[in-house]
Amino acid sequence: MAKKGKNKSCCGPVGKMGCCQVESLISVDERGQMVLPKEIREKAKIKPGDKFAVISWKKDGEICCISLVSAGELGQMVKGLLGPMAREILQK
Repeated sequence: MAKKGKNKSCCGPVGKMGCCQVESLISVDERGQMVLPKEIREKAKIKPGDKFAVISWKKDGEICCISLVSAGELGQMVKGLLGPMAREILQK
């Protein structure tokens, strides 16, 4: 279980994040590939081989927003959501 106050994610429900900002504009090449600029990779401590989940939001049936969440952070988020539910189920 994650310790309270440590490893706290800045990812959360819309309106409660407070940490979002435009870092860069990127483009998609002919093969559908995008490159994260070196400065962003360095700030985010992204290394070769790191894994990310692609999270999308839809508005009016169309994807309007795409985010990357590190696989480790996603695992912690899922544990945080499902842990309390699992404990409640097991207590019954």
